[in-house]
Formats: sequence, C-alpha cells, structure tokens
Amino acid sequence: MSFRTTRSVAYVEDVSPGTGALPPRAWYAASDAKSLSLNGNWRLRVSATVDAEDDSFAAQGYDAGDWAEVTVPGHWVLQGDGAFGSPIYTNHLYPFPVDPPHVPTENPTGDHLRVFDLPDDWPALDDGSAVLRFDGVESCARIWLNGTELGEFKGSRLPHEFAVGRLLKPSGNVLAVRVHQWSAGSYLEDQDQWWLPGIFRDVTLLHRPAGAAGDFFVHASYDHGTGEGTLRVDSDVDGRVSVPALDIDVATGESVTVPVEPWSAEQPRLYDGELVTAGERVPLRIGFRTVVLEDGLIKVNGKAVLFKGVNRHEWHPEKGRALDLETMREDVLLMKRHNLNAVRTSHYPPHPAFLDLCDEYGLWVIDECDLETHGFTEQAWRDNPVDDDRWTPALLDRAARMVERDKNHPSIVFWSLGNEAGTGRGLTAMAEWIHGRDHERLVHYEGDIDCRDTDVYSRMYAFHAEVEKIGQGLDGGTHKRRELPFIQCEYGHAMGNGPGGLADYQRLFEAHDRLQGGFIWEWIDHGITHAELGYAYGGDFGEELHDGNFVCDGLIFPDRRPSPGLVEYKKVIEPVRIEGDGADGTVRVTNKYDFADLSALAFEWAYQLDGETVETGALSVPALAPGESAEVKLPAPPADAAGGAEAQWTVRALLAADTVWAPKDHVVAWGQVPVSARQSPSVTASERPTAGERTITLGPASFDARTGALKAIGGVEVTAPRLDVWRAPTDNDAGAEWQTDTRYGMLWRKYGLHRMRHRLDAVELGDDALTVRTRVAPAAWEVGLATVYRWTSDGTRLRLTVSVTPEGDWKVPLPRLGVRFGLGRADAVTWFGGGPGEAYPDTRLASMVGRWRSTVDELQTPYVRPQENGARADVRWLELGGLRIEGDPEFWFSARRWTSEQLDAARHLTDLTPGDTVWVNLDHGQHGIGSQSCGPGPLPQYFLRAEPAEFSFVFSTAE
Repeated sequence: MSFRTTRSVAYVEDVSPGTGALPPRAWYAASDAKSLSLNGNWRLRVSATVDAEDDSFAAQGYDAGDWAEVTVPGHWVLQGDGAFGSPIYTNHLYPFPVDPPHVPTENPTGDHLRVFDLPDDWPALDDGSAVLRFDGVESCARIWLNGTELGEFKGSRLPHEFAVGRLLKPSGNVLAVRVHQWSAGSYLEDQDQWWLPGIFRDVTLLHRPAGAAGDFFVHASYDHGTGEGTLRVDSDVDGRVSVPALDIDVATGESVTVPVEPWSAEQPRLYDGELVTAGERVPLRIGFRTVVLEDGLIKVNGKAVLFKGVNRHEWHPEKGRALDLETMREDVLLMKRHNLNAVRTSHYPPHPAFLDLCDEYGLWVIDECDLETHGFTEQAWRDNPVDDDRWTPALLDRAARMVERDKNHPSIVFWSLGNEAGTGRGLTAMAEWIHGRDHERLVHYEGDIDCRDTDVYSRMYAFHAEVEKIGQGLDGGTHKRRELPFIQCEYGHAMGNGPGGLADYQRLFEAHDRLQGGFIWEWIDHGITHAELGYAYGGDFGEELHDGNFVCDGLIFPDRRPSPGLVEYKKVIEPVRIEGDGADGTVRVTNKYDFADLSALAFEWAYQLDGETVETGALSVPALAPGESAEVKLPAPPADAAGGAEAQWTVRALLAADTVWAPKDHVVAWGQVPVSARQSPSVTASERPTAGERTITLGPASFDARTGALKAIGGVEVTAPRLDVWRAPTDNDAGAEWQTDTRYGMLWRKYGLHRMRHRLDAVELGDDALTVRTRVAPAAWEVGLATVYRWTSDGTRLRLTVSVTPEGDWKVPLPRLGVRFGLGRADAVTWFGGGPGEAYPDTRLASMVGRWRSTVDELQTPYVRPQENGARADVRWLELGGLRIEGDPEFWFSARRWTSEQLDAARHLTDLTPGDTVWVNLDHGQHGIGSQSCGPGPLPQYFLRAEPAEFSFVFSTAE
C-alpha cells in the first residue's frame, strides 16, 4: 500500500499546519512558574522512509537501549559522523521532485525518545496544568507523551505548544517525537540554506498554574512631541502591570501616560516591569517607541531612520541552526562593534532569545516569516502555494505564530511576509491579518513589486544607477509605490572576496531621503566543519543536486572571525564622518546618528610621519546633535616635523566609557587628513650594465645574459619579475549565471588570461640601462601586451620601469597589471601604505595608511573557497625577504606561498600546500571586486582597462 494512502502518515503530505497544537501566544524567557528543560541526550533511530517503522516506539516500556544517542537541540545529520545521513545545500532548487504537496517515499525519518522525571519541587500534578513547547523542528513532527498522541505540526522555525498536564506522572515520562525531513511544509521552506532535519531548538515543559498568564500584548508608544510614553498591556488573563522606575501600577487593559526615555537602536532604553496574574509573575522589558509611515518615510519616534543592516541566517559550523545564547550574543556584539544598526531575520523568525538581545543591545529588526517557495520559479511559479487557497491556512498559521510569539519586542519595526515566494492571494491574506493584528508596525515583502500589500518598496541587488533613479523619484511604478520609502532588503552580496561598491551605495542612501538604507547579504558563511576539507560547502557530502559554495556568502567566516568585507562595511557606515584639509589644520566632524549626540564619544588625534606616529593627543569635539557638523581645529604640528617626510593626521572617535557592547576606547570611526605628500623615489642612472659570459651585472643586481631575467639583488636570489595580469577569480569575478555578458572571471578564461605566454624580443645593453623587450599574449587570440622592462641603477639601488602597450582589440578589462617574482626565503613583512587588511579598488575605504607589520601567512584571507585575496593598497614601500621595494606611483602588493594558478585550482584551503618560494605581486592596478556573485559587478570607475601604462619599482637590500 502506498504511504500516501496510509492513514497514519497522511499528515506528512497534508497542506494544513497540523493538529493538536495550542493557539500561538507571546514568548517570554522566564517567570516564577516552574519549567523543565528537556534539552540534552535523546535516543534516536533514523529510517530511510516515512513508513519504515510503526508507532510502537511511542509506547511506555519500549526498549530503545540499542538506539543511538544524539543531542537536542541538534540536527541528526550533523551528528554520528555521517551515520544518520548528510546535509544538503541548495539555493532555490528543491532537492526532491516538485509535485506539491507530495514528497518522496525516500524520506529520512528520525524517531526520538526522551525519558524524564519531574523534579522534586515540581507542583502537584493536580495543581494547574502543563504545556510542552517545541521552539523549532525541521520539517514535520508528530508527538506522543506517555503513549498518547498529542498531534503533529509543520512550520520548522516556529513554536508549537501542547497541553500535557493530564498525561504527566512523577517519573518515567516517555516523550516520543517522530521527525520527517520532507513534508508538505518543505515546499514553504526553500530558503537558500542547508536542509537539516531534527529538533534544533529548545524543548521545554512549562507548568501552568491556575490563573497563569496566557497571551499578552505590550503596547508601549512614544510621543516625540511631548516626550511621554503610553503603556497598555492587553492580557487574556486579568492582572496588573507594574514598572517601578516609572511609578506605574495599573490593571491590564488600562492605559497610562508618563514621561519616558524612548527606545531606539542607538539608545535602547528598556524599563523593567512585571505582569502579575493570579497564578504567575512574568518579567517584562518595555521599550517605548512609535513606528509610522509618514511623509513617505519610515519614521521611529518622529525621525526617519537609515538602516545599516545585515541579513542573518542562524548558523554554527558544527551545530547548524542549533544556536546557544552565547553564540547569539557573540553575533549581536560583533554587529554593534561594526556599526550595524539593523537585522533582517532571513528567512524565518530567529530563536526568540536573539530578539531579546536585539532589544537589549539595540538593533532594528525586520522579523521575517518562515516562508519561501523560490523553487517554483523553475516552472514560472505554476502551482505556487502562495496563490493556492488550499495552502492559505498554513500561511496564516505561520504569520500568526511569528507575530504572536514576537509582538512584545520593541526592536521589531517590520513584519516580513517571507522571501522569494512570488505573489498571490495567500500573501495578501497574511498582510491583511498582520495589519489587523498589529497597527504599531509596518509590513514588508520584497516580491510585491507593486507594493499592493506592503508599506515599503523593497528590492534585492538593484544596481547603483537604478537606486539613484529611485532616490530621485524617477523609477515609475504604481502610484502607491512611488509614495513609499525604499530599502534594499538584500544588497552587497558578501560571497568570498568582497562585496565591492558599498561606499558608492552608501553615498546614494545618504543623498536621497527616500533611500532608507539596506541589508547586506549576509552575516555568516555557512561552512560546515570538516576533518579533511576544513569547511565543507554544497557538494562536499555527495549531494546529487547542490549549489556549491553559494552558501558561503557572509561578512564573517564560519568561526565568526570578521572578514575584510565586515571591516569595510564598518567603515562605510560609521556614524561619525571625519574629514578635513591638512593645509588649514582643521577637521570637519559630522554626526551621522539618527538619534544620539556625540557625548558618548571621545576624540583623539595622532600625527604621523612616514606612517609612524610621533605625537598623540585628545581632541575637543562638541556633543553634536544628529546631523550637525563642526569645524575642529587641530593642534600645531610637532616642531620637529620638517625633513621631507610624508605627514598626516589620523583622528579617531572612541567610546568614552565602557558600554554593554564594547569597552572604553573601542574605535567607532576614524579619518585621515594628509598634510604633505610623499617624495617619489629617485634613482640616478649612473651605473652601466656589464655583460659577462652568462651574467649581466648592473649595480647590486645580476641578470641572465641570454634572457635579461633578474637573478639576484645583492645577496638575495629572486625568480625573475615579469608581467602578470592573472588573479585567481573571486566569486564576484565569476559572477552569477544569469549575467552572461559581464562575467569577467569567465571571460578572462575564455580569452586566455590565465595562460599568458611571454615572448622575448630583445635584450639591450645601453650606457645607463638594461632594456628587455617582450610581448605577453594568450594563445589562440591576436591581442597582446607589448612590455618593456628598463633597469637602471645608482650603484646601490635598482630601478625597474615597466612600460605596457596593449595591442589588438581588448574586449575585457584586465584582472591585474603588475609584476610577479619569487623569493626563496621570506616571512616577516613590513610596509608603509594601506592596512592592516586587504583592499581592492572598490573595497578600500577601511584601508588606513600607516606602518604595518605582518607575516606572509598572516597576509592571507582564508575565504572558504580559495580565491584572489590579501592585496594591500596604496603601498609606498615594502620590506620582505631581505629586499626593500619602493613604488612610483604607489602600488598594491600581495605575497603568498603558492602561485595564483595554484590558488585558482584549489577548492578548499586544505588544497593549498605551502611551497619553498614566496610569490610576490607588485601591482600597478587591480580590477574592482563588485558583488556580481548575486548583484552588480564593479562600477566603471573601478575597471582596470587595457590601456598604455608605465610604472616603476626601486629595489634595494633591506637594512
């Protein structure tokens, strides 16, 4: 008999949300009512199909002694070293046939058992009732307690509660949970992430004494005109609400208005309160704030806000979506320390404790429903559940479970209907229900291009030019859309090296009121810890259908180390702008906060000569109000500053005292003001090249007499520098598959830039120079680069001037333009230029000019999929491997223990084996980065076009 007609498993393919669960209600972390966590060790049996085993395991007395043991919360495919199956990653394609609501018979099913006793202090079983709560199970669960079936549910990232008081006994309680990986609900959860079955959030038993609090809704508005807040708590169970700090003590349902400090992401003022009913005392954390759509803008407490946000999937490299509180706190602290002020909970409600942290530390939140049907785009959205009335109850259930659970969080300013689910009647029903239930927040959904159901015009990955048109009101669309504010709910795709172009977006956001910011995609790389590969991504578990490393597109690495992209974003969105003109000795300081003045910040200056700080001091800056600017006078430069060195001021804005999210002296913003320019290196061509039998000597250098290739400088042996245009393409170079005409990483391979050939045309010894003429070109094409190397020396230093002339019709920009050479022994690196981290033409705002030190290994950026990385920008000079190298003009450099070709061939970091040679690139130019892995490529001003170029480097032995 087919399992689809088997009554006991028909619920798996039922489009309804489930049966037996209690109505959704507000979530709170604790009260004075007893609770018992059922997290911990559970017994597990995994079957290959949905109906492989009967229900006998749910009966009391069942012997599961030979079952495996797993940890709950957790995913069974991330435990047991692969014994229970493997993760699957797809971006939008369903990993099963699209035949809604049906799913395959091959449906991994995990039977879970937990035997527990009630603690000694648990109330008498006839004293009230009890509720069993599941905070997250993927994707469908059926529940029994002590042999009695409670029900089943779908909605993986949503809470479900069951009344169980009549079933409990003092000891030997048997909780049985059958979890199916695939169900009808899977069609609503196609959310660009790993498919990971299991009980991955908390399981809790809650005592509900007589008169316990039920559902309640905290309404706490703020009138920015009067400075007063109005509080009303609506409760299913009558009680009283107290807020001692405000002298409030009122009955539920009654309103009270008092002077308050408002809540905002910048100043997250929370008031401790308490809801008291006859049977329970529930702590409240109340934030007064008002969210409105007014004058075509999103306003909070009377002010338009600018979102500097990020999309956040829940992720841990070993535990998947089973996050503990400290991991969630680490995320929030990293966000705050990098100047983020907003989070979109892509693409489902997060663990509720995360929202508590957003309330506490201060982050605007778009809370997104557990809904995405992206895979239906493959059939032009035919049979899309959101436009099929049969699925509407499930959609409304998901909306209600999100809103009811999270409605008391002041951090939430938007409810989002979901993500990439097309359009349809079901979404309209969700929007209408949410608008009717909560008048105090706005509704978001990116897929509603005409804004029929939404309060904001939201887009993904709109190019800069279109964003500017939208800001100018020239984008057209429906009348309603034209009157709404605009956000980019996803932009700046942070996959691998990048994203580029963030500063250009931010300039647009700040130039046009209608543009109210955006949310970078995304927060973290979803790499899975792997013994052989370091971090695994799609395809590494043998999936027949997968989307590779597209799951690794975050601002932090899987171990939560910030990537260069996050460091860049911090600088781009810093809330204080510091700029100036060293000639007049002033800096202009601008407060870019929406609500806070600058009283929480202290400012300091540093005066630097050739990148070394020679004097520091405090800078007095007024406590500017939001939007205000002031010209601030810098002190007189140090008296001994003369001598031809390059001079500059660096001004930093620091926390003046410890905060809950960062310590005193944490750097919030910085700016640099040049005073005097550097002097270009000069080498008098006083030495004559001398030819021997096999060697040409010129000053401190020796060359191969036949090829003119450099062999050594002083006692430092080198592998000859020669022109290099190739870089291991970044994920953003490779581009998205739908952008065929501008995927330069692909086109570079097409035109052979990864296999350039070098033809020697002439080696010429002149009176004061050694000149080597070459042509560098790819096989199979007529284009080439006529390249001339001219070497001169003053006896101790050696100057190389490279002249490049393109030949033929170059149809693509160059990846890079410079020279590459090898050093046999090199480790410590010192340079004067941009740092401390990597930078490229459109990712260089965070590159601070100074004197920096590193090692070759520390220069590498460990992107999960290896690619071009580690370049330092604006370098004046570099010391490495016994050589000192000065640039004319400034240059980029990178150094690594493998070639670009080896880097290009690697698929994981463990594929890279350090060699005996350190390969050094000295680049006159680099092509921009962009975010074309799922967005625009580099803007035209960041293209490295094939044009005539000349640049020089001066080599000497380091002291």
